[in-house]
Amino acid sequence: MKFSLVTALACALSVEGHAIFQKVSVNGKDQGQLTGIRAPNNNNPVQDVNSQNMICGQSGTKSNTVINVAAGDRIGSYWGHVIGGAQFANDPDHPIAKSHKGPVMAYLAKVDNAATASLNGLKWFKIWQDGFDTGSRKWGVDNMISNQGWVYFNMPQCIAPGQYLLRVEVLALHSANRPNQAQFYQSCAQINVSGSGSFTPSQTVSFPGAYKASDPGISVNIYGPQGAPDMGGKPYTPPGPAPITC
Repeated sequence: MKFSLVTALACALSVEGHAIFQKVSVNGKDQGQLTGIRAPNNNNPVQDVNSQNMICGQSGTKSNTVINVAAGDRIGSYWGHVIGGAQFANDPDHPIAKSHKGPVMAYLAKVDNAATASLNGLKWFKIWQDGFDTGSRKWGVDNMISNQGWVYFNMPQCIAPGQYLLRVEVLALHSANRPNQAQFYQSCAQINVSGSGSFTPSQTVSFPGAYKASDPGISVNIYGPQGAPDMGGKPYTPPGPAPITC
């Protein structure tokens, strides 16, 4: 298959293959649909890295719940094609279109009250990412699809107790070889972390501001010489800071 055909197919699919982060699980326990989540009410991506919607997505649902999490817990972030999951039976684009290759990333921002905190002026640090594996040639999105929409990572043991917003983001790169065509999908979960950690980030980022449209992890051609979305076997580094280490 030639590159031009692959690109045309990706563009054709881009309208309908979107996704929303809409549930959290803690150590395998599903916390419930939109419980503790600030999520957009549609599955359209954010494509302007300077938009306020880069924080937690477009304004949509809001929950009064704060989810209890212990440092070290296994956290699940559930993605669906639309709110509720699949748009219809055997939806081929649930949880997201297979064409929408890219990384999945998770950030935290410390707040006084996760249920009521303003999104303005928050200081974010990255705790986890699943980018591109040059051995298997699989993307973070591929792993999310394999897990029926779930993305799993551990809350770092060193995270200090307190309330946070947890921002989980998918970056779809199927059209990112063209200017301003990378697609960002994100929601935020409201969490209360317990434990004995004392981590304080020495460096943080702001949204918007953490990314530039020209960043190599955003403005990138993921298609190899044979037209496969595999970076031609080359490494890929997601945008933003590296995840913290404890």
